[in-house]
Amino acid sequence: MSVPGSSETNESTIVVIGAGIIGLTSALEIQQLTADSPSTSVLLVAKEWPTSIPGAPTTHSADYASMWAGAHIRPIPASTPQLRREAKWVKHTVAELQKHQQSEPWVGIRCIPGIEYLEDPSPEYLKQDAQSFANETGLPGYRKYEAHELPEGVKLGFEYETYCIHAPLYTASLLRKFIVQGGKTLQRDLKSEWEAFILAPSVKLVVNASGMGFGDKKCFPIRGQTVLTNLTAADKTITTQKKDGTWSFIIPRSFNGGTVIGGTKEVGNWQLEPSQETQSQLLKAAQPIIPQACDKKQTPETIKVIKDVVGRRPAREGGMRVETEARDTTWGVKHAIHAYGAGGRGFELSWGVASEVAELASEILESQSSVRPKL
Repeated sequence: MSVPGSSETNESTIVVIGAGIIGLTSALEIQQLTADSPSTSVLLVAKEWPTSIPGAPTTHSADYASMWAGAHIRPIPASTPQLRREAKWVKHTVAELQKHQQSEPWVGIRCIPGIEYLEDPSPEYLKQDAQSFANETGLPGYRKYEAHELPEGVKLGFEYETYCIHAPLYTASLLRKFIVQGGKTLQRDLKSEWEAFILAPSVKLVVNASGMGFGDKKCFPIRGQTVLTNLTAADKTITTQKKDGTWSFIIPRSFNGGTVIGGTKEVGNWQLEPSQETQSQLLKAAQPIIPQACDKKQTPETIKVIKDVVGRRPAREGGMRVETEARDTTWGVKHAIHAYGAGGRGFELSWGVASEVAELASEILESQSSVRPKL
């Protein structure tokens, strides 16, 4: 990996920090934004990078959450200003995933039924209907279950069409696309977003998609433990929300990616090692929903654990930070676009956030081009 350089004085660079799902999609959107400007290159800088082989030995840390994601699109009712903002990002992402799934089926996106069971649903969930759900999410097929269709203890159940994403395969495909389209890469463990301005000649702006930011006191980890299994028969993703706040879910992956069974959401827990007790609890909790998730019988005795997975989701108080910051530095006024703190919703929000990042980048580039030297 190398830093692009040029003897031409008019060559410039936009740096994107982070090769997680937010960084990768943002880099691709900025490539599209600058497609008509051959003198502007995009440099993707990250400490860790995707691999497309689930279960293979890797050096990925728990903080590289995009590698450990399930991942599926599971909308949340837009009941607050922040959730309404996120709902717009989700809807944009759904539209992009639909296009990718149709035009590039090999990238690991699968359209399947999603089913949810809630033992203690909030009023926002209870008010949903097919029209409001489709308007808010862009996902079709919403149907609320009748009382006789609900498992014992469940107060609300519904189904809809959604997308499951083979996270390692999909992120690797995005990186390949970025490189084929002329993107440059650099492996570097940066300590500040402002450090990125010295990585290449004439850096116009930096996108900070670093996950947890750099020293942002509002950021915190949400530890998640899941189990990657050899379950191949699953053709639905099912999520059960228990009254005590715990969750159980099944997320099948395409292209021999196994099925993810989970999971925990442990706020502020920095523990890296998986718990054997938690693994047993997750597998036991999933037993009631495995038969419904599968198109054919696969008995629990045949389900084997491929890997215990621990990831630290990069969350932030008040929700994700997506905004521009200008700072007066030794090299003059520099601009950074922040796009971090997605928590466990990175894949759901990805293309929507990336689109907003590109809009902010366009505003900065336009303002820079309008500046004329004083006579």
